[in-house]
Amino acid sequence: MGNFKSEAAALPVLYGDTPTLFGKPFVRAQDLLGQADVAVSGVPWEGTITWGSWSGCELAPRTIRQASARYTGFLPEYGVDAFDHLRLVDTGDVALDMQDREQSFAAIEERITRIAEAGVFPATYGGDHSISYPIIKALSEQRQGKLGVVHFDAHYDNKDEYDGDRYARCCPFRRVAELPKVRTRSMVHLGIRGPRNMKEQQEYAESIGATTLSINDVRQRGIDAVTEEAHRIASEGTTGVYVTVCSDVLEAAFNPGGPADPNGLTSYELYRGLHYLGQQPNVVGFDLVEVYPPNDPNGVSSHTAVWALLHLLVGMAQRKGTR
Repeated sequence: MGNFKSEAAALPVLYGDTPTLFGKPFVRAQDLLGQADVAVSGVPWEGTITWGSWSGCELAPRTIRQASARYTGFLPEYGVDAFDHLRLVDTGDVALDMQDREQSFAAIEERITRIAEAGVFPATYGGDHSISYPIIKALSEQRQGKLGVVHFDAHYDNKDEYDGDRYARCCPFRRVAELPKVRTRSMVHLGIRGPRNMKEQQEYAESIGATTLSINDVRQRGIDAVTEEAHRIASEGTTGVYVTVCSDVLEAAFNPGGPADPNGLTSYELYRGLHYLGQQPNVVGFDLVEVYPPNDPNGVSSHTAVWALLHLLVGMAQRKGTR
């Protein structure tokens, strides 16, 4: 990251030495109306641990913001600066109580509802993947019509429960499928691979009409074709598409601060897919979850997470700039 203090010295600070994302203004969610196109929130939630002592993702909103201090909004590969066309603000972290899942999820819903009511695009950094459920719940309740989902992940995350917890990080897309305003036939799991999935999870996805686009589909057909198909399916019978990314959709070599799942997407493939989705006018929200800073001593995964959002934003900026 270089000399963080000198790079971030002139940036607005949320708390301690943590700057706002990209050094953009801090705006409270209740004050958003007319001030922004995109509002970033941190959700430092970690619920039930599902693998040994593998934890620490609640720290990621801080390390991702710190990583962003290095960057502008300009991507030379597209010749576009996202912030020439988009007003981005940081609404800070949602206030959570790690001992009270129900209260914490209600706080997440309230934050996303306020952002959506202001007509602003919500971009969220977690936290574990369970946070996608209250985010999607809030957005679906704000919409006329149903919501589709494009879910980048190595795993289905659609178990009914884990050790008695129906809201663990391996369960959110079972809960999402139960939401009345999510169209299950417009749910797409993209990048699925590996033996941490169970046959029953694939069978459940098939039973509700969700689509699986595995790593083999990406390798055989290419990320462009697969992402376009994912978006087309998620758009069928819906009025909006939500995009959610687990860091472990990436090949482990590209994601040292994530679970050790090999045979995944390259960072190029993830960014290419997100850039395409950012160009689509019916994409209504985004999250990226499960970066584990304690396992990421050089901050690579936090930087990767910043770049992921930036590629989506550049796609959005290109769409807005051509209107």
